[in-house]
Amino acid sequence: MNAHDRQRRTAAADELCAKAYADLGGPDVGVALVAVGGYGRAELAPYSDLDVVLVHDEGVDLGELAEKLWYPLWDSGNNIDHSVRSLPETIAAAEADLRVALGMLDARHLAGDPNLTLRLRTNMLGGWRREARRRLPEMHELVKARHDIMGELAHVSIPDLKEAEGGLRDATALKALVASWLVDVPHVEVERCRQALLDTRDVLHAVAGRATDRINPEMWAQLAEPLGLADAGAVQSHVRELGRRMTHIARLTWHRVDQVVARPTSLRGARRPDLRTVAPGIALSSGEIVLDATAKPANDPIMLLRAAAEAAERGVPLAPTTAARLARLCPEMPVPWPEEARHQLVRLLAAGRGLLPVWETLEETRALDRILPEWELIRSLPHASIIHRFTVDRHVVETCIEASELIRKVARPDVLMVAALLHDIGKCDTMEHSVAGEPIAREVAARWGFDGDEVDLVGNLVRWHLLLAETATTRDPDDPATVQLIVDRVKTQEMLSLLTALTEADAKAASPKAWSTWRARLVRHLANRTLAALVAQATHSSAPKVPEQWVQIPREIGDNPSKVHVGVDRTADGSRVTVISGDRVGLLADAAAMFAVQRTSVRAAKVWTQDLYGVSVWDTDEQHLDAAVLRTRLASIVEGRLDARERLSRPRPGRLEPRVKIRPEASSTATVLEIRMDDRPGVVYLVCAALAFLGLSVRSAHVSTLGPQAVDVFYVQEVDGGVLTPDRADQAAHAVREALVRTVTLEA
Repeated sequence: MNAHDRQRRTAAADELCAKAYADLGGPDVGVALVAVGGYGRAELAPYSDLDVVLVHDEGVDLGELAEKLWYPLWDSGNNIDHSVRSLPETIAAAEADLRVALGMLDARHLAGDPNLTLRLRTNMLGGWRREARRRLPEMHELVKARHDIMGELAHVSIPDLKEAEGGLRDATALKALVASWLVDVPHVEVERCRQALLDTRDVLHAVAGRATDRINPEMWAQLAEPLGLADAGAVQSHVRELGRRMTHIARLTWHRVDQVVARPTSLRGARRPDLRTVAPGIALSSGEIVLDATAKPANDPIMLLRAAAEAAERGVPLAPTTAARLARLCPEMPVPWPEEARHQLVRLLAAGRGLLPVWETLEETRALDRILPEWELIRSLPHASIIHRFTVDRHVVETCIEASELIRKVARPDVLMVAALLHDIGKCDTMEHSVAGEPIAREVAARWGFDGDEVDLVGNLVRWHLLLAETATTRDPDDPATVQLIVDRVKTQEMLSLLTALTEADAKAASPKAWSTWRARLVRHLANRTLAALVAQATHSSAPKVPEQWVQIPREIGDNPSKVHVGVDRTADGSRVTVISGDRVGLLADAAAMFAVQRTSVRAAKVWTQDLYGVSVWDTDEQHLDAAVLRTRLASIVEGRLDARERLSRPRPGRLEPRVKIRPEASSTATVLEIRMDDRPGVVYLVCAALAFLGLSVRSAHVSTLGPQAVDVFYVQEVDGGVLTPDRADQAAHAVREALVRTVTLEA
């Protein structure tokens, strides 16, 4: 089955239609029999319908032609989809119904007046191009609605070659988009995929003995020999790769259509430059992440990850040419990865729904080989369980998307996101996939720069990611032996929290049935009982953490505690800044303001009191910080010559709503506030300023950025020491929450 066979079937159908028209004495002027849709494109499968329209000029008497023309076509055994319209009626129908308009774009002359067919095509194409800006948004909505119902050809368990996303209907839509003259597509690649899908559909018709576009599970093996492939697995891989490629092209094309439609139509507006830098060397142009003129990818192994994370977080495409260029030019990542590379990876994974199109671009351009070569182990791999709605690779991405909604529930969102990505990596093996996947996950996590304890967490999460769900549904959760089974494997509260979140994300990504109300209740009940057991056996230390090594107080500060010392030490992937001064309320807020005004992103910070001095150590992404500049900034803030609040503007809602929680169990000597929200400039400053305004002292702080989430813990006391009263603690939490709800981003 190939294009030659389709041409042969089309030629036979054309001859049949022309003969039927001639036998009834169809006129040569003013009437035309026209093929539309798939028949118009000459793409007849063995059991395709013949879509035909009898078009006539106004005032032409068709006589018995309009009624009797169809009988010989029916008698031939073909299914006929036919209509009779005047030319003005056809034009009006196309204007009223988008589906009619799309079918008419492929109108092809069969019999009668060829000039009428030419006029019809000219009107259809002219109207389509003239009204494209108005009609394409409607068409896009229809396409998305179809995708929501049919799923993706590359990933659903029972794919539809025509209607599924990435199928033949999308290939036809791409032809219509090109016909609008608003966008273009990679024609050679689209046509290659389209012809291969048509070949597959032809074989499917022949195997099924009827018109069908759905490939049921038992059909994969039957398609192998006619398609010249080895077995059912090879057929699945072939079809899903075609769907994957077509989906990627279609999504990018639709994004560009949306950008064109939204763009000003005036020549002046169209010529306005459209390039906005969003990160070093990376810019946003026409709604896509690209490289700007300053980019030097040959000097920056992290630029690919940085560009991908920016695109995913902003919900815009990573331009395929940009991804391919970065994959080609960026140097190999050092092993283990530097901290910034790991941070950018987690940003990408935790971006939510924006992850999917960016991940697909990384796959299609082979840039993903630079990040996770192990991905090939599960690429297009079908699930054995029918409960899964996606292939293994897409399920993993969906698990990351679901997990991104749960990162505020765990202390280590970076570990959760990596475990979500790797939890099914062992499904390529014949042994139990959680067992096979654990060593792979440990190797990957170590390569990505996680330390030994973190590698253990990732490995154990992969090994036991089915534990809670399987135990909750097969054992009595109120039996102490059941709880002990979980405790023996989970061991820590942190691990339990991560495992509970991963279980939920994994189930939601599989299918709605996998995370029904009943299953969710069982899992959470078991998790709560396990938590109680872990708390009961845990030993607690209520004292705030003290840095392992205190700093040497500079002599000039020792002689004059009112002075401020700022020191900068360059690290492998950033800078470490030490700020020392006489201890006072508001010192931490001033230091945080210094970084906010400097637009320096803080990755982590430790703050403590050392004798009479306040010491803070800040880890940042910036490698070229100047201690003198920072000292001048800080002095201006301390002396009141620079108000950081005036430099913070343009309110922007965050994806993660700020959450402030009082942790009374965490310390007996201080009140502990835990704050979780989006990672963005100014967060630490806003918190510290709110506490300083209340006259509260921060005795110890532990600030860290884990992927997109800032997880900040502050040990707070009254100025004269001691735990805050409940009312005072509530006041502090409320003040911090109010400051963060009005989260701001720095002025451009």
